[in-house]
Amino acid sequence: MSTALVTGASRGIGRAIAERLAERYEIVAVARSAKELEDVARSIESRGGRCRSIALDVSDHAAVSSALGSLEVDVLVNNAGLGIMKPIAEMSVEEWRRQVSVNLDGMFYVTRALLPGMITRQRGYVVNIGSLAGRNSFVGGACYSATKHAVIGFSESLMLEVRDAGVRVTVIMPGSVDTEFSGHAAGNAPWKLTPADVAESVWYVVSQPDRALVSRVEMRPARVARG
Repeated sequence: MSTALVTGASRGIGRAIAERLAERYEIVAVARSAKELEDVARSIESRGGRCRSIALDVSDHAAVSSALGSLEVDVLVNNAGLGIMKPIAEMSVEEWRRQVSVNLDGMFYVTRALLPGMITRQRGYVVNIGSLAGRNSFVGGACYSATKHAVIGFSESLMLEVRDAGVRVTVIMPGSVDTEFSGHAAGNAPWKLTPADVAESVWYVVSQPDRALVSRVEMRPARVARG
Protein backbone atom coordinates (compact mmCIF):
# COMPACT_ATOMS: atom_id res chain seq x y z
CA MET A 1 0.00 0.00 0.00
CA SER A 2 1.34 3.43 -0.91
CA THR A 3 2.00 5.96 1.86
CA ALA A 4 1.02 9.62 2.18
CA LEU A 5 2.47 11.91 4.84
CA VAL A 6 0.45 14.98 5.81
CA THR A 7 1.78 17.74 8.05
CA GLY A 8 -0.56 19.83 10.17
CA ALA A 9 -2.85 16.80 10.11
CA SER A 10 -4.48 17.22 13.50
CA ARG A 11 -7.26 19.59 12.45
CA GLY A 12 -8.81 21.67 9.69
CA ILE A 13 -7.46 21.31 6.17
CA GLY A 14 -4.72 18.85 7.16
CA ARG A 15 -7.12 16.49 8.87
CA ALA A 16 -9.51 16.61 5.91
CA ILE A 17 -6.65 15.80 3.54
CA ALA A 18 -5.49 12.90 5.68
CA GLU A 19 -8.98 11.44 5.87
CA ARG A 20 -9.54 11.78 2.12
CA LEU A 21 -6.22 10.27 1.12
CA ALA A 22 -6.75 7.41 3.57
CA GLU A 23 -9.16 5.94 1.01
CA ARG A 24 -6.12 4.98 -1.06
CA TYR A 25 -3.01 5.48 1.07
CA GLU A 26 -1.62 4.50 4.44
CA ILE A 27 -1.43 7.83 6.25
CA VAL A 28 1.45 9.21 8.28
CA ALA A 29 -0.18 12.07 10.21
CA VAL A 30 2.21 14.72 11.53
CA ALA A 31 1.39 17.56 13.91
CA ARG A 32 2.48 18.92 17.28
CA SER A 33 -0.42 17.53 19.34
CA ALA A 34 -0.15 13.78 20.03
CA LYS A 35 -3.64 13.75 21.56
CA GLU A 36 -5.30 15.30 18.50
CA LEU A 37 -3.35 12.98 16.21
CA GLU A 38 -4.72 9.98 18.13
CA ASP A 39 -8.23 11.20 17.32
CA VAL A 40 -7.35 11.50 13.63
CA ALA A 41 -5.94 7.98 13.60
CA ARG A 42 -9.05 6.58 15.29
CA SER A 43 -11.28 8.31 12.74
CA ILE A 44 -9.32 6.91 9.80
CA GLU A 45 -9.07 3.41 11.25
CA SER A 46 -12.80 3.34 12.05
CA ARG A 47 -13.40 3.65 8.30
CA GLY A 48 -11.04 0.80 7.48
CA GLY A 49 -7.99 2.93 6.74
CA ARG A 50 -4.48 2.79 8.16
CA CYS A 51 -2.83 5.66 10.00
CA ARG A 52 0.25 6.14 12.12
CA SER A 53 0.95 9.42 13.85
CA ILE A 54 4.12 11.34 14.61
CA ALA A 55 4.02 14.22 17.09
CA LEU A 56 6.51 16.70 15.68
CA ASP A 57 7.25 20.41 15.37
CA VAL A 58 8.14 20.84 11.70
CA SER A 59 10.16 23.97 12.49
CA ASP A 60 12.68 21.84 14.43
CA HIS A 61 15.16 20.67 11.80
CA ALA A 62 16.92 18.09 13.96
CA ALA A 63 13.62 16.55 15.07
CA VAL A 64 12.30 16.42 11.51
CA SER A 65 15.44 14.79 10.21
CA SER A 66 15.42 12.19 12.99
CA ALA A 67 11.71 11.36 12.76
CA LEU A 68 11.22 11.40 9.00
CA GLY A 69 14.59 10.80 7.38
CA SER A 70 14.20 7.02 7.15
CA LEU A 71 10.60 6.98 5.90
CA GLU A 72 9.62 5.86 2.42
CA VAL A 73 6.75 8.12 1.36
CA ASP A 74 4.92 8.24 -1.98
CA VAL A 75 2.95 11.45 -1.38
CA LEU A 76 3.99 14.35 0.84
CA VAL A 77 1.48 17.07 1.67
CA ASN A 78 3.11 20.09 3.30
CA ASN A 79 0.11 21.66 5.01
CA ALA A 80 1.39 22.84 8.41
CA GLY A 81 1.01 26.59 8.68
CA LEU A 82 0.60 29.49 11.06
CA GLY A 83 -1.07 32.85 10.54
CA ILE A 84 -0.63 35.84 12.85
CA MET A 85 -2.37 38.75 11.19
CA LYS A 86 -0.98 42.03 12.49
CA PRO A 87 0.41 45.23 11.04
CA ILE A 88 4.19 45.10 10.91
CA ALA A 89 4.51 47.92 13.46
CA GLU A 90 2.65 45.73 15.97
CA MET A 91 4.28 42.39 15.20
CA SER A 92 6.99 41.10 17.50
CA VAL A 93 10.20 39.58 16.22
CA GLU A 94 9.16 36.26 17.75
CA GLU A 95 5.80 36.32 15.93
CA TRP A 96 7.60 37.02 12.65
CA ARG A 97 10.16 34.28 13.20
CA ARG A 98 7.55 31.74 14.24
CA GLN A 99 5.52 32.21 11.07
CA VAL A 100 8.58 31.99 8.84
CA SER A 101 9.92 28.96 10.71
CA VAL A 102 6.67 26.99 10.38
CA ASN A 103 5.35 28.16 7.00
CA LEU A 104 8.64 28.22 5.10
CA ASP A 105 11.46 26.54 7.02
CA GLY A 106 9.25 23.64 8.09
CA MET A 107 8.19 22.99 4.51
CA PHE A 108 11.85 22.87 3.47
CA TYR A 109 12.89 20.60 6.37
CA VAL A 110 10.16 18.04 5.72
CA THR A 111 10.65 18.10 1.95
CA ARG A 112 14.43 17.80 2.30
CA ALA A 113 14.01 14.77 4.58
CA LEU A 114 11.77 12.85 2.15
CA LEU A 115 12.73 14.09 -1.32
CA PRO A 116 16.00 12.15 -1.78
CA GLY A 117 14.13 8.86 -1.40
CA MET A 118 11.59 9.91 -4.00
CA ILE A 119 14.35 10.84 -6.42
CA THR A 120 16.11 7.51 -5.84
CA ARG A 121 12.88 5.59 -6.45
CA GLN A 122 12.08 7.81 -9.47
CA ARG A 123 8.57 8.45 -8.23
CA GLY A 124 6.71 10.59 -5.72
CA TYR A 125 4.43 13.57 -5.25
CA VAL A 126 4.96 16.73 -3.22
CA VAL A 127 1.85 18.85 -2.66
CA ASN A 128 2.39 22.19 -0.91
CA ILE A 129 -0.64 23.98 0.52
CA GLY A 130 -0.17 27.65 -0.20
CA SER A 131 -2.78 30.38 -0.23
CA LEU A 132 -4.20 33.04 -2.49
CA ALA A 133 -2.46 35.34 0.00
CA GLY A 134 0.63 34.31 -1.96
CA ARG A 135 -0.80 36.21 -4.94
CA ASN A 136 -2.67 39.00 -3.14
CA SER A 137 -1.84 41.52 -0.44
CA PHE A 138 -3.95 42.72 2.47
CA VAL A 139 -3.60 44.89 5.57
CA GLY A 140 -2.15 42.90 8.46
CA GLY A 141 -0.90 40.12 6.23
CA ALA A 142 2.64 41.22 5.41
CA CYS A 143 4.41 38.32 7.11
CA TYR A 144 1.83 35.65 6.31
CA SER A 145 1.54 36.79 2.71
CA ALA A 146 5.33 36.89 2.38
CA THR A 147 5.59 33.27 3.52
CA LYS A 148 2.91 32.19 1.07
CA HIS A 149 4.62 34.03 -1.79
CA ALA A 150 7.68 32.02 -0.79
CA VAL A 151 5.73 28.76 -0.82
CA ILE A 152 4.75 29.41 -4.42
CA GLY A 153 8.30 30.26 -5.48
CA PHE A 154 9.68 27.22 -3.66
CA SER A 155 7.09 24.92 -5.20
CA GLU A 156 7.43 26.11 -8.77
CA SER A 157 11.24 25.97 -8.66
CA LEU A 158 11.19 22.52 -7.05
CA MET A 159 8.79 21.30 -9.72
CA LEU A 160 11.32 22.20 -12.42
CA GLU A 161 14.18 20.61 -10.47
CA VAL A 162 12.65 17.16 -9.97
CA ARG A 163 10.16 16.55 -12.77
CA ASP A 164 12.70 14.59 -14.84
CA ALA A 165 13.34 12.38 -11.79
CA GLY A 166 9.74 11.20 -11.82
CA VAL A 167 8.73 13.42 -8.88
CA ARG A 168 5.77 15.73 -9.37
CA VAL A 169 5.18 18.94 -7.40
CA THR A 170 1.97 20.92 -7.04
CA VAL A 171 1.13 24.08 -5.10
CA ILE A 172 -2.52 24.46 -4.11
CA MET A 173 -3.67 27.97 -3.24
CA PRO A 174 -7.04 28.15 -1.50
CA GLY A 175 -8.83 31.39 -0.79
CA SER A 176 -11.09 31.75 2.25
CA VAL A 177 -11.55 28.42 4.04
CA ASP A 178 -13.93 27.90 6.95
CA THR A 179 -11.48 26.68 9.61
CA GLU A 180 -10.24 27.68 13.04
CA PHE A 181 -7.27 29.62 11.72
CA SER A 182 -5.68 32.87 12.82
CA GLY A 183 -8.15 33.29 15.66
CA HIS A 184 -11.29 32.82 13.58
CA ALA A 185 -14.00 30.36 14.60
CA ALA A 186 -15.21 27.76 12.12
CA GLY A 187 -18.81 27.26 11.11
CA ASN A 188 -19.88 30.90 10.83
CA ALA A 189 -19.23 31.52 7.13
CA PRO A 190 -21.15 29.13 4.89
CA TRP A 191 -19.97 31.00 1.79
CA LYS A 192 -16.37 29.93 2.37
CA LEU A 193 -14.61 26.85 1.07
CA THR A 194 -14.52 23.89 3.45
CA PRO A 195 -11.49 21.80 4.42
CA ALA A 196 -13.08 18.95 2.45
CA ASP A 197 -13.05 21.14 -0.68
CA VAL A 198 -9.30 21.61 -0.36
CA ALA A 199 -8.83 17.90 0.36
CA GLU A 200 -10.70 17.11 -2.83
CA SER A 201 -8.27 19.23 -4.82
CA VAL A 202 -5.35 17.28 -3.33
CA TRP A 203 -7.06 14.02 -4.26
CA TYR A 204 -7.54 15.31 -7.80
CA VAL A 205 -3.92 16.25 -8.43
CA VAL A 206 -2.41 13.06 -6.99
CA SER A 207 -4.88 10.98 -9.03
CA GLN A 208 -3.58 12.25 -12.37
CA PRO A 209 -1.98 9.75 -14.79
CA ASP A 210 1.80 9.43 -14.49
CA ARG A 211 2.29 11.46 -17.67
CA ALA A 212 0.28 14.42 -16.33
CA LEU A 213 1.23 17.12 -13.84
CA VAL A 214 -1.13 19.74 -12.43
CA SER A 215 1.53 22.12 -11.16
CA ARG A 216 -0.67 24.86 -9.70
CA VAL A 217 -4.23 25.09 -8.40
CA GLU A 218 -6.00 28.32 -7.44
CA MET A 219 -9.34 27.86 -5.73
CA ARG A 220 -11.72 30.31 -4.15
CA PRO A 221 -15.33 30.40 -2.94
CA ALA A 222 -17.83 30.40 -5.79
CA ARG A 223 -19.59 33.35 -4.16
CA VAL A 224 -18.34 36.26 -2.10
CA ALA A 225 -19.47 37.31 1.36
CA ARG A 226 -22.41 39.70 1.54
CA GLY A 227 -23.06 42.22 4.26
